[in-house]
Amino acid sequence: MGMSDQTSFDTATRVLAGDDGTTYDGFAIALHWAVALLVFLQFFLAITWGYFSHDTRETMQSLHVSLGILLTAAIIVRIVWRLIPGHQVSSVHAGWVRNASKGVHYLLYLLLVAQVVTGFLLRWAQGRPAGFFGLFGIPGPFGALDRATRREIHQIHEWIGWAIVIIALGHALAALYHHYALKDRVLGRMFPPARRAEYGG
Repeated sequence: MGMSDQTSFDTATRVLAGDDGTTYDGFAIALHWAVALLVFLQFFLAITWGYFSHDTRETMQSLHVSLGILLTAAIIVRIVWRLIPGHQVSSVHAGWVRNASKGVHYLLYLLLVAQVVTGFLLRWAQGRPAGFFGLFGIPGPFGALDRATRREIHQIHEWIGWAIVIIALGHALAALYHHYALKDRVLGRMFPPARRAEYGG
């Protein structure tokens, strides 16, 4: 790989890592990892419950719905927190790299919002409220829908889930590349333990 190719690759991975130069506070970092954990836990439940008995599958699906409500709350708080004045820091990058890096973040936010919306729609389309650990249920604004419509909503929900996980994995791998290969601050912005290594400590 030539120098220009390497530079292009480094820039592309910086964009994929979403490195817009923002410095995150502790609460933003906690929200980031809470959302990441919930997303992958939700994905794991969805791709494994088909291997279990009917009763166990029902329990896993109920847990999936409950965690989906938690995920919804975390996403809302994270978006609001990011929009509060004083939580935005001028990027160390300029031009298209900065804009593209922000675009990665916005794409993930958009997909996450679409995912929770379709999750609620799917539950309501089944004629069931979105329950939260048996404590309460959020009823839908409409009754049960026909099987074909439910299948279509489920398909969209599933596609969005795969898109989120694939982009998130690329996001993480790009950050790891910058940490271990380039030894810059990309990973340390969201993972404080990495900062010592990035600064040669």
